[in-house]
Amino acid sequence: MADAVAADLLRRVRLIVFDFDGVFTDNAVWVLEDGRELVRCTRMDGIGLDRLRALGIHLAIVSTEVNPVVSARARKLKLRCIQACDDKAAAVRGLAEELGVSLGETAFVGNDVNDLPALTLVGLPVVVADAHEDVHPVARWRTRRPGGHGAVREICDTVARAHEERAALRETA
Repeated sequence: MADAVAADLLRRVRLIVFDFDGVFTDNAVWVLEDGRELVRCTRMDGIGLDRLRALGIHLAIVSTEVNPVVSARARKLKLRCIQACDDKAAAVRGLAEELGVSLGETAFVGNDVNDLPALTLVGLPVVVADAHEDVHPVARWRTRRPGGHGAVREICDTVARAHEERAALRETA
């Protein structure tokens, strides 16, 4: 579906805010006997995020839960992380204002109904391939890859290519 997203919309993105569970993960959780949780993420996301960061695109995670797994992964990926967030739309709005980015230049990546307010707020609402069916209608882009299996990298690479193409066009003009 990225092909259907206008290149100019991708080129305008200056901030991408990601949900964590179901986007960086496959939404599954292993619970150990002592209550600690384990999730699976893919290492390929890090390279894509670095590529966007090098292009000056702001990146953040917004999560409803407080979870040390989310904190650790955000630290490793050098992502700003807002947890215990009951109002993701307000968090996205606050990040955009703080960074001087318009909501039209903001993308939100989600996978479930609790992401709807943030998805409907931004210029580029994105859902992962295996997102809950109720969020599909608001998405401008549904990834080919599911959450936790390359969806984040797909988004990063697609947005980065659009920005790099814009830079190449400027150089030849």
